[in-house]
Amino acid sequence: MRIAAIDIGTNSLHMVVVRIRPDFSFEVIDREKEMVRLGAGGLDGRALTPEAMHAALQVLSKFARLAESHAVDEIVAVATSAIREAENGGEFLHAAADQTGIRARVIPGTEEARLIHMAAVYGVNVPDDVAVVVDIGGGSVEVTRGTGPSFERGQSFKIGVIRLTERYVKSDPLTPRDARKIVKRVEAEAGEYLDRIAKAGFDRVIGTSGTITSLGAVAAAAEGRPADASLRNRRVTAKQLRRVRKQIVATPLEERLRIPGMDPRRADLAPAGAVLLDTILQRLGADEITLCASSLREGLVLDYIAQHRKQIAQADRYPDVRRRSIVELAERCNYSADHANQVAHLSLSLFDQTRGVHGLTDREREWLEYAALLHDVGVHIAYDRHHKHTYYLIKNGELRGFEPDEIETVALIARYHRRATPNRQ
Repeated sequence: MRIAAIDIGTNSLHMVVVRIRPDFSFEVIDREKEMVRLGAGGLDGRALTPEAMHAALQVLSKFARLAESHAVDEIVAVATSAIREAENGGEFLHAAADQTGIRARVIPGTEEARLIHMAAVYGVNVPDDVAVVVDIGGGSVEVTRGTGPSFERGQSFKIGVIRLTERYVKSDPLTPRDARKIVKRVEAEAGEYLDRIAKAGFDRVIGTSGTITSLGAVAAAAEGRPADASLRNRRVTAKQLRRVRKQIVATPLEERLRIPGMDPRRADLAPAGAVLLDTILQRLGADEITLCASSLREGLVLDYIAQHRKQIAQADRYPDVRRRSIVELAERCNYSADHANQVAHLSLSLFDQTRGVHGLTDREREWLEYAALLHDVGVHIAYDRHHKHTYYLIKNGELRGFEPDEIETVALIARYHRRATPNRQ
């Protein structure tokens, strides 16, 4: 089974396409990321800008085409801080559904934190460690604590790098006064929570998101590591990140762009990001942080697997999405499998023996089989008039892989499996 998971973030849009294995692990087939800064200018209840919305819709269209090219069974998409807060966030989601077919749901900050924690401990593999996970986004920061995959607590704070940059970065380079304002804001928002985490204790801190990994890349480059060295699961000390903070804050943008390891797309956000991360680590009393490439989109995959194990197993039994969709509808309606399969067997036998008479093709044969499998599902509603209930359930059963006319045909074949015949009108 293949699914695509999409994270519509404040700073970047991410998509990962995965194949879920029979043992419920997964492998990444493809991944895409575009930094569009959807939330720029649209946080704290303001409207998303037309330019940002247009750019994000273009990216989602690209994601939809990529998902189609990989023949995914399902697209799971969520929107976070930017859409949660913007006055026209709902308008954007409606436009995304209309123009791209991607239907995203807005998740609260606590749910975002849970999914991020799930992904981080999966990516770093901490089966027994007490882990604190920090994710720095454009609009918000999530900080969680848990033992292995067990999520114990998590909270989201409105102190993301775009938000802090728009509010406090007024000069280039950042002034000490404005840096102190960022520290004060972070401590006012998250200080008490971070103190409770520190008091509870932990074995390691894991950092996800582009902001943290980009700062980790600068720290690695300062240690003489090659630019193409992998950052996955790399440990970076708090002292290294403190040096990175001092360098970035003191350097104007033009020079910052030339710092080894610096992501040029994040250079303008780097001062706020460096102060933010350093402040969080200090408040936690952490000596180091482990960089992690997995984040919200991988969390969506893991959560989907946890909630859809039966459907995933079904996908292995029925690789064809059309047949699988038919069987899933039948099972949701508690059909009698033996009876349905016998009716389908007899129907296909009659079809095959009379091909010379009716002249129909394998396409019509498939419709007949599916209608036979579903012909009694209306009993799930009531036995009386169950053929009509069957028509309704097939029409509204969200069958995947079928064109509307095909669904209508299958529904009508099942509808008229009893004595009545269709009216000519």
